Amino acid sequence: MQAEVSLSEVPEDAAVAPMRARLGAFPYRTVATRMGIVGYRCAGTRVDGGMPVVMLHGIGSGAASWLAQFEATGWAAELYAWDAPGYGQTSNVADAEPHADVYADALEAWLDALGLESVALVGHSLGAIMATKFASRAPQRVRGLFLCSPAAGYGKADPAVRLSKRASRLAMLDTLGPAGMARERSDNLVAANAANLPRAWVKWNMARVLPEGYRQATHLLANGDVASELARYVAANAGPVAVAVGAQDAVTPPALCQTIAEVAGVPLQILDGAGHASYIETPDVLNAALAAWLERIAAGGR
Repeated sequence: MQAEVSLSEVPEDAAVAPMRARLGAFPYRTVATRMGIVGYRCAGTRVDGGMPVVMLHGIGSGAASWLAQFEATGWAAELYAWDAPGYGQTSNVADAEPHADVYADALEAWLDALGLESVALVGHSLGAIMATKFASRAPQRVRGLFLCSPAAGYGKADPAVRLSKRASRLAMLDTLGPAGMARERSDNLVAANAANLPRAWVKWNMARVLPEGYRQATHLLANGDVASELARYVAANAGPVAVAVGAQDAVTPPALCQTIAEVAGVPLQILDGAGHASYIETPDVLNAALAAWLERIAAGGR
């Protein structure tokens, strides 16, 4: 298993220092599962009528990206955000070119290790592939599903397209490495007029990805199929689904996310002022959408 990149080893500008100080309120934890070690952060207290909310990050991110959600108040919930397999201190999956099933296996093992039988599940970008696969396999364990800027995956695309998308990401990793990707590509994840602080936090999180974990996640993206997995969860009538996207998202633009929303049979929620990294750029807007979704779950709605 790889070691987590030390916070002190990651170059940063002065803007990130207060974010790191805030992150200290939510200490990094690890737990042994039947699939290996999982690193994660958590926040909040489970209360009567509340529920555990599990948040899955995207390909160039990590558990720390959910800082503004950890700090949200007024939610009758306990929040958990993992470092996905191959990120932080979390063990890699065994397959060199994995499909979503192995990530769902790792998620199931983590939830079991924490004693979380039933959860509300949030997937951002690549995390949506993991979330929908788990939800389709175990709908009885997923009380609701929130997909934020979901990466649809290329599992149903023409093989040549799948190969091209995968090859371009792997070439970028090999050429630039994590720090170079953060320097050259992190601005693509935020809106054109994003402030310096969210830009810096997105860049810092991207710089901390680990090459082998990112490489495996690239194969997951090439092999994923959110629409098909989401359709299975919806057919199970298990819990409320919400789909949201930043109005200025250039990675998973609204037109593509609209297709996912139509599979779920729900309106696409447009998050004003946000690009791809809405949980960092416009946390108040996203948190309001999450709170409304949690209220639907608590009320037993669809």
